[in-house]
Amino acid sequence: MSWQTGSLRSFRHRNFQIFFAANFISNIGTWAQRVAQDWLVVTDLHKGGSELGIVTGLQFLPSLLFSLYSGVLADRFNKRKLLLITNLGGGLTALILGLLVISKRVTLTEVCVLAFALGLFSALDAPVRQSFTSEVVGKSDVANAISLNSANFNAGRLIGPGVSGLLIKAFHTGPSFILNALSYLVVLVGLIFMKEKDLQLSEPPKIKPKVIEALRYVRSRPDILALMSTVFFAATFGLNFQIFNALVATKIFHKDAGSYGILGSILAIGSLSAAIISAKLDKRRRPKFIMLSAAIFGVTLFAVSFMPTYASYAAFLPICGLVALTTMISANSYVQVTTDPALRGRVMGLYLLIFLGGTPIGSPLIGWLSDAIGIRHTVALCGVLTSVGAVATYFLLRERLVAFNQNQKRNAS
Repeated sequence: MSWQTGSLRSFRHRNFQIFFAANFISNIGTWAQRVAQDWLVVTDLHKGGSELGIVTGLQFLPSLLFSLYSGVLADRFNKRKLLLITNLGGGLTALILGLLVISKRVTLTEVCVLAFALGLFSALDAPVRQSFTSEVVGKSDVANAISLNSANFNAGRLIGPGVSGLLIKAFHTGPSFILNALSYLVVLVGLIFMKEKDLQLSEPPKIKPKVIEALRYVRSRPDILALMSTVFFAATFGLNFQIFNALVATKIFHKDAGSYGILGSILAIGSLSAAIISAKLDKRRRPKFIMLSAAIFGVTLFAVSFMPTYASYAAFLPICGLVALTTMISANSYVQVTTDPALRGRVMGLYLLIFLGGTPIGSPLIGWLSDAIGIRHTVALCGVLTSVGAVATYFLLRERLVAFNQNQKRNAS
């Protein structure tokens, strides 16, 4: 029953089975590299929070610069072929960094350059991958597929940091980057073996897609505008657990790579739980619910900042992960499902610009603040900003949301 109509119904599609399996391996590699990159900067290169924030900011800077352009590409060209290019580039970037680390020739400058390069391919990949999901499973199953993809991502997050921690402890950081490079190869093979005739391709536009059309569309949709504003605050200030955990583990609790990697896996318990619950319920969340969830996420972040021991900090992380991913999965699903298919690629490009584009500003700021006022106070401040952003967005757009909902009901009747 669940295979055909329930929480696993997207697996009816052979292409989704292949895409899901390949992405699972890739997600493990991605999280393994994230842990290794942070550990490389903080421990192997003996740098502080400011440098770690700069590296993270550079990795997400391309999202600020190119996500909108990638959305145009997604609406204009064959998405599967675009994904082949972006995954090949990402794999080569990870391989180069791994070889530099193993040969002991890596410097902070090279880490920064390669972080930017990997971020470039990721920025081009993300809107294409998001909108490609609807072609793999069709509109009727896209919300379910998004939840399953989120579960997949967080299953990788559950495994990847722990694997990377063990690899770092045994062989230093180099093998984690090589693992990520190999995981990109798996995705390339998966994309090649997908059957294009089974994809539910949308008609290519007769004229060149324009970004301004997506901007006008979002401006006319206060529901999507409210979610993008909420996601901006939650992602820019709240979703910085790689920085938070790296600095809390090393600077506050003085733990090794294995203990740091475990924090990422423990966080993923809550994130994976949120993804599984979303796939099981599979009902569209409304903007009011999503904004409330984001406000609660900020409160949990504020609370975790004052945990007195490593054990209590680790025990509270799954709660943060559960609320954070409930917010993000709900927002992503709502935007994809309710957006005009002809504009979906560009709207998702704009969404990902908002989701990731604040990181190049937020990460260096968080790194600097952690050095200036301490990591605990920085995490607490980020929690406050996340909650205030969600609450302020609700009150600023409340009248427009009410009017929009009334129009929707009148049109439906």
